[in-house]
Amino acid sequence: MNSDSPIESTDKLLAVLGEVHDPIFERPLSALGSLQNAALDGRRASVKVRISSPAEELKQKLGDALRAKATAGGLEELEIEWDVQIPTREATSEDPIPEVKNVVLVMSGKGGVGKSTVAANLTLALKRRGMRVGLLDADIYGPSVPTMLGISGHPMSKDGKRIIPLERFGVKLMSVGFLLEDPTQAIVWRGPMLHGALQQFISDVEWGALDYLIIDMPPGTGDVALSLAQKAKITGVVVVTTPQEVALQDVYKGVSMTKKLNLETLGVVENMSYFVDPAGNRHELFGSGGGDKVAEFAGSEVLGRLPIEPEVREWGDKGTPIVQAAPNTQTAQVFLEIADKLTEKVAASHFARGGGEKAPDSSGPKRLRILR
Repeated sequence: MNSDSPIESTDKLLAVLGEVHDPIFERPLSALGSLQNAALDGRRASVKVRISSPAEELKQKLGDALRAKATAGGLEELEIEWDVQIPTREATSEDPIPEVKNVVLVMSGKGGVGKSTVAANLTLALKRRGMRVGLLDADIYGPSVPTMLGISGHPMSKDGKRIIPLERFGVKLMSVGFLLEDPTQAIVWRGPMLHGALQQFISDVEWGALDYLIIDMPPGTGDVALSLAQKAKITGVVVVTTPQEVALQDVYKGVSMTKKLNLETLGVVENMSYFVDPAGNRHELFGSGGGDKVAEFAGSEVLGRLPIEPEVREWGDKGTPIVQAAPNTQTAQVFLEIADKLTEKVAASHFARGGGEKAPDSSGPKRLRILR
């Protein structure tokens, strides 16, 4: 079929639009099976396009390319309906959270780099993109979620077996902080108790159907990641660092641990990258290049660089992360971009593991039978 001829049938419409390449998978939409419900009414047309990420930039690029093809084919208007299908992890039959499509660890080998701030705002950024999201605070000894999300109270159980997570801003939340009578109470647990608590937070919490479960990890390279990796299939890891060399050495250790556990580093977030003064001048107070070094070591990429902005701390202390409180600020926009890139990376990773033939579907976690 000659793609240069006018579009005068739905078959022709699908053929022409199918030549457009998906920016994530770099394959034609026709080969990916991404086009559905094409309709033609004179010089106007409509089509549903399946995509694997809710990223605004992806929709913009793909939409522009599709409309350019339609215009070249003599059409006056192309209405596009986006069908976002989040790909799913490959879970075993014993996975305790089968309705959770993706589990992402937010971690760093070092404390004080803003890991919990990144986890909370990344979670809310995914929510703003229309995702069903949960946030698990796995930092047993220093839980931050109750403060950063401005929520308190104790989770309940309807049947005495499954725990109902608390919820705020449409996000399901679980933290050991919810179980403490006094927020200043110290937790003095040995390894087995820590492992047991994490198992309960995964297995006994009614997370339900989620596109993403974000897990805020404790600092260091302890056994929390090992416990989680043994319990549930992890989609990948987001590593948080700051630019200066003194932080990098510990972050490298964290990345090395993920490699030993065969966890993919989906990307690196460089926090406190720079400060913009009232005159508009940019200052790299902690140096530069740290995120790039970590990404190179991890074999990944930098998802975003976050500025030093007092509002981030202020809103976090008030219990409303900046993505929720002030979504139009510079930092909030960077978090949204990070969320977009993360979803694209997750989709590309699923696609590569699937052989790179068809776009990932969202029919539920792919179940793998354990051979004994």
